[in-house]
Amino acid sequence: MTMPRQPDLRSRPLVVWKFGGTSVADPERLRAGAEGMVAAHREGHRVVAVLSAMGSSTDQLRELDALLSVGECISCALAAIAVHELGVHAVPLTGPQAGIATDESHGNARLHEIRPDRIVSALDDGAIVLVTGYQGLSPTGDVTTLGRRGSEASAVALAAALDLHECEIFTDVAGVYTADPRVVPDARLLSALSREEMLQLASAGAGVLQPRAVELAMAHDVDIHVRSSFTTDAGTWILEERPMFEASDITGIAHREREALYTVRDMSPATISAVLAQRGAAFGAIVRQGGAVHFTVPGLDETEVAAAFVATGARMTVQNALGTVSVVSTGISRRPEVAARALGALADVGIQPQLVTSTPSRVSFHIPVAAVQHAVRLLHSVFGLHAPDLPAAVRSA
Repeated sequence: MTMPRQPDLRSRPLVVWKFGGTSVADPERLRAGAEGMVAAHREGHRVVAVLSAMGSSTDQLRELDALLSVGECISCALAAIAVHELGVHAVPLTGPQAGIATDESHGNARLHEIRPDRIVSALDDGAIVLVTGYQGLSPTGDVTTLGRRGSEASAVALAAALDLHECEIFTDVAGVYTADPRVVPDARLLSALSREEMLQLASAGAGVLQPRAVELAMAHDVDIHVRSSFTTDAGTWILEERPMFEASDITGIAHREREALYTVRDMSPATISAVLAQRGAAFGAIVRQGGAVHFTVPGLDETEVAAAFVATGARMTVQNALGTVSVVSTGISRRPEVAARALGALADVGIQPQLVTSTPSRVSFHIPVAAVQHAVRLLHSVFGLHAPDLPAAVRSA
C-alpha cells in the first residue's frame, strides 16, 4: 500500500508574534493567546511566539540576569501547557536555546546574532515554537537580558533571522496613538506610520515600542504590526514609509513624566559620552554652557548615572523635577515655525522650558514635572491631532 505523501511544512507561511506581559497576565489571557496560536496553526501557518513575563513581574526584579529571565520562562512553560491542552504540540525554548547570542553587557545586552536552527527544526516537525523574550547568551555562556521591554527586540530580531519582513506585536492598547490616550482622551489611533516616525516617538517616551526594536526593524526591513491582544481589530503598521494618504504635518506628541537633567563641570562632552558608554548608555541631549555641560540620559536610572560619574571624581548636580514633551514630525528641523508655535503656546500658559533640544524629526521641551501632562494636552490641541469624530466637549475635557 502506498502511503499518502506528507505535506512539506516548510512551504507553509510563517508568522512571528510577540505577546506582552498584559497579554499573558493570567490563565485566561494565556489561554486566549494559545487559542490564537492554535487557530493560526490549523489554518496552515507555522507559528513562532515570543513571550514576555506575566503582568509586570519583570519590573519587580532588577538585580540578576539569571533571576530576571525566569518570568519569561514561566510564561513560555504555561503557554506550552495551554497549547498542548488544545491538541497541538508546542516546543518552548529559552533565548539561548533559540540561538540568541549577545554581548556581555548584563542587564542591557546587545544582540550579536541569532542562529535559529532549533526553531526551524521544531517548525519542520509541525510544532508551535514558544521563545522566551528578553534574554540571550553571552560569549562566555552566561544568560543575559536585553533591557526593559527587550522582548520586542527579540521578536523583531527573530523575524529577521527567519527571513520574514513582518512581525506582530500584541499588547494592551489598540495601536500607536498621536499621544498617550491615558493623558489625552481624544488622541487619534494611527493606522500606519513610518519607522523613522515610530523611532522618534519611542525615543521621546512613547511606551508602545522599545526604540531598539524599531532600530532593528529599520536595519532588517521588518514591518511591525502593533495591535491589541484583546480584540481582532487592526492596529498600527510601522512601515518603511508612511502611505501618502496618512501623511500629516505633525505625527504626534510624546512625553516622559520625569527626565533628569544632569550638570557636570570641567568635563568635555566626549568624556561624558565615554563614561556613559561604559554603562551601555548614551546621552539624549547635551548642551555646553560656560564651564558646565548639561545632559540627559533617557533609559538609565538616576542612581546608575550618578555612580558612573562619582567613580570619575566629577562634580555633578541633578535636576530631577523635570519631564519632557516632544513634538514629532519628519523634517521638523526644516520647519522652524513648528518649534516657534509650540513655544508660543507654552508661554501663553506660563510654561517656560528649562531646555529645548531638537533632532531632524523631533523638538523636545524640558519642563517642570507638574506641567508635563497639561503641556501634552495643550500641544496635541494646538496642532489639531485629536480624533475628528469626537464631540467638542470630549476634546476640551
